[in-house]
Amino acid sequence: MITNEQREKLRGWFAGRLPDDLFEELTEITVDREEITVIGRIPAPRLAEDAPAAERDAALESRAQEFRERTREDRMAVAREAQHRFGRKVSWGVECGGRQTLFTHVAAPVMTRLRQPERQVLDTLIAGGVARSRSDALAWCVRLVQRHTDDWLTELRESLEHVQRVRAQGPDTEPDPAPRADEEE
Repeated sequence: MITNEQREKLRGWFAGRLPDDLFEELTEITVDREEITVIGRIPAPRLAEDAPAAERDAALESRAQEFRERTREDRMAVAREAQHRFGRKVSWGVECGGRQTLFTHVAAPVMTRLRQPERQVLDTLIAGGVARSRSDALAWCVRLVQRHTDDWLTELRESLEHVQRVRAQGPDTEPDPAPRADEEE
C-alpha cells in the first residue's frame, strides 16, 4: 500500500521520464507490491462513422498492436530504469477508442488455505464453465468483489493513508532534542 503522495511522485516520475510523443496522455498508473502498470491514451484509428463493430474491433486491436511493436525499445528502457529505481516490474497498456489493452502484466502467485466450503465455491465455478481452474475461479471472485466494493476499498485506502500520516508524526520521526545548557553531556 502506498500513500497518495508516493503515488503522485511515481506518476510524476513517469510523466517526466516518458518520451513526449509516446502517449497522447498518461491516463493511469497503478501500483502494488510486485508491479507498476502504466497506461496511456493513443490516437484511435480513423474509421467511417457507420463502420461495423467487427471492423472497429479489428482496427482498435491492430492499432494497439502497432503501438506495442513500434514503442517496445523506448518502453523497455523506461521499464529497466523504473524497475531499478522502484523495485517493481513495469507493465504497459494503452487506451484507444474507449478500449483498454494490457500488453504485459504480472500474474503473481498468492498462497492461501481454503476450507472445504470455500473450495466448493471455486469448484462450482469450474463446473459451471466460469473458470478453468481453481486459480481462475479465485481470480474471478476477486474481480467480482472488486467491482462491487470500490467505494469501500477507497475508504479503506484513505484510512490507511491517514494511519501512515499519524505514524510519520510519531516520536520516532523527530530528531533527539539538544541538551539544555544546564545539563551535562
